Formats: sequence, C-alpha cells, structure tokens
Amino acid sequence: MIKKSILFLAVLVCCFAFSPAPTYQIALLKYSGGGDWYANLETSLPNLIKFCNDNLKTNINPEQAIVDVGSPDLFNYPLVHITGHGNVVFNAQETENLRKYLIGGGFLEISDNYGIDKFIRIQMKRVFPELEFVELPTCHPIFHQKFDFPNGVPKIHEHDNKTAQAFGLIYQGRLVCFYDYECDLGDGWESFEVHKDSPETHQKALKMGANIVQFVLMGGDNVVKK
Repeated sequence: MIKKSILFLAVLVCCFAFSPAPTYQIALLKYSGGGDWYANLETSLPNLIKFCNDNLKTNINPEQAIVDVGSPDLFNYPLVHITGHGNVVFNAQETENLRKYLIGGGFLEISDNYGIDKFIRIQMKRVFPELEFVELPTCHPIFHQKFDFPNGVPKIHEHDNKTAQAFGLIYQGRLVCFYDYECDLGDGWESFEVHKDSPETHQKALKMGANIVQFVLMGGDNVVKK
C-alpha cells in the first residue's frame, strides 16, 4: 500500500492563498493494552487546533483524526498526540510502523495524564532501542516559537509535587518526540468545565501546545519518507 507523504506548513504555505479548505490534520493516537487513549477525547485537541488556527494563522482541520498506531494512515498526519493514565502496548508491527513514521519526518507528542509514564517509556524504547529520553534544555527552540517559555514547559496540573519536565527523543539530530511529564498539557487544553482550570493555566497550556505545533510544521525535514 502506498503511504501518503506528509506535507508540513513550510511546503503548504502557498496553498493558503488559493483554498479555504484545511490543508492537514492532527491525530490522536489509539493504542492497545487497556489504557485510556481516549482520556481527553472530547475537547483537548479540538481546542488546541482552534487556538493554533486563531493565533498562528494555520489552516488545520478543526476536527481531530483518530489513528491506530499500526495503521498506514499514520503517515497522513504531521503530528500525532498520545495520552492516557494506564497501560500502553505496541505489537511488533505497530512498533515498526511508528518508527518508520517518526524516522520519515513525523512527530509524536506524548502527554502524561498521570500514570502513563512507566508504560510509554517501555514502548518507546522498543520503537527506538538505540535512543534514550533526554531532558530538553530551556534554550531549546520548541520553547521559543510564537510564545516564549524561558523556564521551559509550564506546570499545568499537580501530580506528585514534582517539577514539570519536557523530554525528547532525538534521532540523527532531529527531535522526533516531545514528552511532557508532570505537566499535563493535554488536560490543560480541555474546556473549562472538564477541570475548572483558571484562564491563565488554560492559556499557558494552549500556548505551549501551539509552540509544539509551530515547531513541527516549520521543521527542517518537511516530508515523511515512505
């Protein structure tokens, strides 16, 4: 089966002047193992997408996609988001598919919704056995896109009284995965009635999420290779 190439914003910018139709889509990653991949299904990504379209002037489809880890459709999305509280399992085919997607130019954003850490680390080690998660320094450009976060990833929700951290997987010099830990960006993107976050907290989460989107869409390697 032929996989569609992913075209990032730098390639698609010429399309904005000619077509009002959304040019690409962001997806929520569906996985097995019993964990709640759907934890923030209703409002999280849709709110982030709207924020990006309003503030970054992107043209992202307002409806999030849902894609299985092992699906060839994974290659249709420049960015996929994974979250949850529990177990995560990738089988051999899914592991290989996710690796090819990320090596080819795709990007994975992981948001620890409290409880996913010990599971997702094991699975990502299977995807990239040669790599380790590294803490991203506050000078990393992902914190200094449209919005400036001089102290790095913001603290959104309290879990274990730990400092919020941002980890990354870097493959051949390119950041392919951003992992917010003890931060919970995905929860922060949700609508007020879900967690009753203050407007300031909600805005911090959305702004950091927008930075991730902008970083990905303006990335140097703009096409996912088949």
